[in-house]
Amino acid sequence: MTALVHTRAELQPFLDGFANGKRGVVMTMGALHEGHLELFKQARHDCDLVVATIFVNPLQFGPNEDFDRYPRTLDDDLKLCAEAGVDVVYAPAVEEVYPGGQPIVKVTPGPMGETLEGAFRPGFFTGVLTIVNKLLNLTDPDKAFFGQKDAQQLALVRRMVLDLNMPVEIIGVPTVRDEDGLAKSSRNRYLSSEERATALTLSRALFAGQEKATEGADAVRDAANAVLERTTATGELTVDYLALVDPRDFSEVPPAFTGQAVLAVAARAGTTRLIDNLPLTLTPHGAR
Repeated sequence: MTALVHTRAELQPFLDGFANGKRGVVMTMGALHEGHLELFKQARHDCDLVVATIFVNPLQFGPNEDFDRYPRTLDDDLKLCAEAGVDVVYAPAVEEVYPGGQPIVKVTPGPMGETLEGAFRPGFFTGVLTIVNKLLNLTDPDKAFFGQKDAQQLALVRRMVLDLNMPVEIIGVPTVRDEDGLAKSSRNRYLSSEERATALTLSRALFAGQEKATEGADAVRDAANAVLERTTATGELTVDYLALVDPRDFSEVPPAFTGQAVLAVAARAGTTRLIDNLPLTLTPHGAR
């Protein structure tokens, strides 16, 4: 039986009951899908207590973004949490999370948060890191689970935990995809059937780039861009960025780079903005 609580005071007895066990948290904005279920599955495997948070964070939405229309499906989300073995859902009100109103003190990401998503969504990662910090304080977990689909977010959360000496282990969970390759996302429900077909270009571009990982960074970029250009030429897809980056700081890798990298893309299919990425290994003999 999954419990629903709205305040830290209501959550505290659950935390106290597992003071000597492993406590895990999965932070969500609701509109749950199979990607979230994979996070819950990993948390259930690793932890004695699994807490899911459901909170649509106003601080990470910029002007003209989709805060007001972001799907809110609490009843359906609770059913999925119960099926996944989540022990307690913490769904606080804005006033619970931001008791002083608009926060004066925030967590800023620095240069690492000013590229890619940070460049196209100014202030986004300040909102993300601030709410993650708050929810870690409120839920007091031993482990927190995040999807690798939001690779830049995951890297920044890990850096925040390291830099601020926070006593929590951050676990990355691989991206969950539909059979045709589309990465699971709460925003996929905005897509028409035609837009969804267009959105498949993102994953196809990433997989095309991944196939060239033994030929060097430039070959990876060229292969992925070639796939994107076939769709952008028709006007069906608007690309914000395609980038091959070092996962340690999300800087673009040079042509001779070898080792672990992330190929990331963001684009709009219709009015819906989607992101995706693939980790890959650039091998030494492929550098050029």
